[in-house]
Amino acid sequence: MSLTAIGVADIATTGSASADGAPVAHAMHAAHAGMQMPVSTRASGDDPDGDGYIMADPPVTGVTPSTYDPPHTYFHEFQAKCAPDHTLPDDPIVFPGQPGKSHDHTFMGNTGTDAGTTTASLAAAGTACLAPGDKSAYWMPSLYDGDRKILPIGPQTIYYKSGVTDYTSVRPFPKGLRFVVGDPMQTLDEFKNLKGTVEGWECGTSYKNFDFPASCPTTQDTQLNLRLQAPSCWDGIHLDTPDHKSHMAYPVATGANQNVCPADHPVALPMIEFKMAWPVNGDMSQVRLSSGRGYSFHYDFFDGWDDATLSAMVTHCVNGGLQCDAHGYDESQPGKGAVLDDDYELE
Repeated sequence: MSLTAIGVADIATTGSASADGAPVAHAMHAAHAGMQMPVSTRASGDDPDGDGYIMADPPVTGVTPSTYDPPHTYFHEFQAKCAPDHTLPDDPIVFPGQPGKSHDHTFMGNTGTDAGTTTASLAAAGTACLAPGDKSAYWMPSLYDGDRKILPIGPQTIYYKSGVTDYTSVRPFPKGLRFVVGDPMQTLDEFKNLKGTVEGWECGTSYKNFDFPASCPTTQDTQLNLRLQAPSCWDGIHLDTPDHKSHMAYPVATGANQNVCPADHPVALPMIEFKMAWPVNGDMSQVRLSSGRGYSFHYDFFDGWDDATLSAMVTHCVNGGLQCDAHGYDESQPGKGAVLDDDYELE
């Protein structure tokens, strides 16, 4: 099946569902609103003792959060373009080695992601990202209109930005880093006040919706959109922690109008920003997520980048203060060149 042809999907049967066809986690969310998602308690390929801690090897120590204020540039980013590839009721971060235990997820990027995914298996699988060097796994709760599962169409934009003022201090992800952004059990207020939330759900001229809007314009080009930014400061020690969040933190604002990593998470990494668009509009009364209401939106990231490719993109685009596309090319500064060739491979 062509990845660019996936839209309203007939693959809803791959999701975790009750006898009447409603996703199981949708009902669970109503009963457990405000609770936190479970911590890991199961051994997996990357966590053989099952304690939820996966250590970086080597760790990054001796880092002091940078307060340097480099020359101002409005952009310091590049894009990853990754298409939806498959859906499964799996979550290799929250429920490693436990197929079918999660609510249904829409997986983008790595084509082999399932409950048994490890750092090694990411490297061995294919990718639905334009850049062959990006074998990372990206996933989010599947979206439904009634009983129809609806997937974004074609490659979606995932931004890699600087979340700190000193964009020159941002370094590539350590191989195998993974985390969850948001929480399927969060309340509307928690989602609204999540540091990474940008404008909430959008469609047409409707913005700042922290649950699904009642309706959206029915014009052909109107889609339901959402952007959510990830924490970008790392503790330098853990690739994962039992709650899948504690090893990461958002930058903090200082009195000097700077964004700086906190002292206990001093390592500045790229800030991921999901920018998703679903082909649904009109009456939104039956639109929901496999995890529940619109404010249950969250996403997972599991780094599988080729080291050389990611390093080149971060150095050229983020550290270089450029606004790069998926080739690592800034159209406003053509003289700076591109990182990737026409096939999205390293030049």
